[in-house]
This record gives sequence, C-alpha cells and structure tokens, in this order.
Amino acid sequence: MLADTLRQTHFPYCMQRQGDGRYVITNRNYKPLGFMTGQFVSYEDHPISVSVKNLTPEVASQLDHRGRDNLDAIYLYGDGNNPELGNAEAQAYFERLGILMSLEIEED
Repeated sequence: MLADTLRQTHFPYCMQRQGDGRYVITNRNYKPLGFMTGQFVSYEDHPISVSVKNLTPEVASQLDHRGRDNLDAIYLYGDGNNPELGNAEAQAYFERLGILMSLEIEED
C-alpha cells in the first residue's frame, strides 16, 4: 500500500545494510527514497546503495530511534514516534537526520 504523505515516500526511515556492506536508505514503504510504487523493488537493479564511512555501532545507536547499535537495519523513527506526531518527535527525528547528513560516503 502506498502511503499518502511526503514523509512516507521521500524522507529516510531505515538504513538497510546489503550483502556487500553497502546501505540502501529506504522510505517508510521500504522502497528507496522517492520511489512511489506498491510493487516490489529489487535494490540491486538500481544505483542506490552507498558505502558509509565510519558507521560504527556507536553511530548506529545515535541514528536509531531506540538507540540500538545494530548495523544491519537502522531505523530513524517508528510508528509510535514518527515525526508527524508532534514537535518533540519531529525535533528528535531532525537531530537524527543531522547525524545522518554528517556522515561521509566512500567512492567506489
């Protein structure tokens, strides 16, 4: 099911580590950012994965809305604290986005 708000399609929800160690940043529908489809998307078919420098468990815990240090899936918000619920939730999300934006990528 397609979501009907910009947050759900064009803002980061999750960083999913791929088999090669690179990350795909997905929207709330687990599609790459900006993908507006209800169909399955094979990440490998699109140039969307990225190698992130210095992404450690400590950094992951700062990005993850529950403070988890799991490098396989980093969730920037959850259903109970999505940024549309209020100012506190939005501010917490924006702080995590600030950390995400400060990360550097590696060239292939």
